[in-house]
Amino acid sequence: MLKHRGFPGRLAGTDFQFTIRRANVKEGATPLIARERFKDRRAPDRRADEAFIAALWEHFGEDPFERGNLDAGRLSWLFGREVVAAEDPFDPKSYEALLRIDVRRARQSYPDVFWDADVDDDDDDADDDA
Repeated sequence: MLKHRGFPGRLAGTDFQFTIRRANVKEGATPLIARERFKDRRAPDRRADEAFIAALWEHFGEDPFERGNLDAGRLSWLFGREVVAAEDPFDPKSYEALLRIDVRRARQSYPDVFWDADVDDDDDDADDDA
């Protein structure tokens, strides 16, 4: 299992876990599932999702990344929407499974995380015109 060095282990000041310490040797990786997010979710849960997608964006950007030691529970809140499979066939029970951020969906769901990327894109266009 790949350990993503430098990736935050949890949301600061909370018990919301972002990574796991070691692989589950007996049963294998917890399968990724697309969990339903309802509009009435608690604010701390929404903040954890936003912080997690921000960490993914900062750490990996648009590049595909290996699941590795990323927490299956936290990934499952985003899986199938903001985080999608980057390979076909996709094995949801593999630590080596490749994922990627669906930037278009992620920007719609978490605009505060991607506002810098939008500004940078606009600045690049302005420099090209000069």
